Amino acid sequence: MQRWRGLEDIPQDWGRSVVTIGSYDGVHRGHQLIIGRAVERARDLGIPSVVVTFDPHPSEVVRPGSHPPLLAPHHRRAELMAELGVDAVLILPFTSEFSKLSPADFVVKVLVDKLHAKAVVEGPNFRFGHRAAGNVQVLAELGETYDYDVEVVDLYVSGEAGGGAPFSSTLTRRLVAEGDVAGAREILGRPHRVEGVVVRGAQRGRELGFPTANVETLPHTAIPADGVYAGWLHAQGEAMPAAISVGTNPQFDGTERTVEAYAIDRVGLDLYGLHVAVDFQAFVRGQAKFESVEALLVAIGDDVKKARTLIEDCERASG
Repeated sequence: MQRWRGLEDIPQDWGRSVVTIGSYDGVHRGHQLIIGRAVERARDLGIPSVVVTFDPHPSEVVRPGSHPPLLAPHHRRAELMAELGVDAVLILPFTSEFSKLSPADFVVKVLVDKLHAKAVVEGPNFRFGHRAAGNVQVLAELGETYDYDVEVVDLYVSGEAGGGAPFSSTLTRRLVAEGDVAGAREILGRPHRVEGVVVRGAQRGRELGFPTANVETLPHTAIPADGVYAGWLHAQGEAMPAAISVGTNPQFDGTERTVEAYAIDRVGLDLYGLHVAVDFQAFVRGQAKFESVEALLVAIGDDVKKARTLIEDCERASG
């Protein structure tokens, strides 16, 4: 899959293509429907499929300080899009100047002059151009002038976690923030993932017999509510069952929120300085302060047992 950053990266000889545009944060199941349809349409036409997305998130430029928590960094989104069969991803730097393009100018500058769109596939709520003035109807009307057609994909609705609401990144962020990682998983179609470099912390976990990877998360990451979770620690090409702690470590009067993953039944891991990923599979319990360190140790042992069971149950269910 080709990856371009900016219009200037698009090959000069790029021909017709099928395009879909959006932030696509998380590449959740609704996004997968739209992107999957674009890929299918492109294959039917015998031309490439292109996903156009933005960096930074448009809201940060339009309303500085309003950057939403991100469900996936751009490299992770690109990986997920590649798995869906996308041929190219174009990341457009979203600047103040770019935000002022009218819908017509956006179409000409991006879809017509550079990507030579034959078809554009979007969800029903797609908006574009200055002050989000363009919608799918405007997109289709412009297509009559510039020789592309527009297909709108109706999104399915989520189940119990979303209360019957359409799949959305906003809903997923809310569920993650509430610690409902099972609900987020239902919308994403996979566990919510947090990434970053392993850094040295207070090393209390090692002293207590449960050494953890202290993950310095990427900027704007959507981090689950404080508590303990079952999930997976991905490092050096290996996925390891893990008990994951999120919070300020109130037992030792901590103030900084951290994400720490204990690789269950693994000894001697040295992950310092490595980029790792943590998948949140299930909630175990909320953050708590115990009467003593001994009581904390009992709780941690119980957490690990529960996490191991939850992971095994998940493996059986998916196997």
